[in-house]
Amino acid sequence: MKAISVADAKAHLSELVERAEGGEPVRITRRGKPVAQITAVATPRQRVDPAALRAVVDTMPSQKESARDAVRRMRDAGRY
Repeated sequence: MKAISVADAKAHLSELVERAEGGEPVRITRRGKPVAQITAVATPRQRVDPAALRAVVDTMPSQKESARDAVRRMRDAGRY
């Protein structure tokens, strides 16, 4: 966890918020003692509607070759 002074936190707040959003908590210190911490807010995961997922999957075209064959073809062609 990174510790940063209040003065530096004021100057770089946007960067610190981005770090916290990315999962890196940031501790803010005053005169070397921790006084606050910036962390990401845990957002609840949305439930997946199985019927809506099935509707999307049904509209997708089927693959003409297996995944194994596609990976081998790309590997042999030098694309990976």
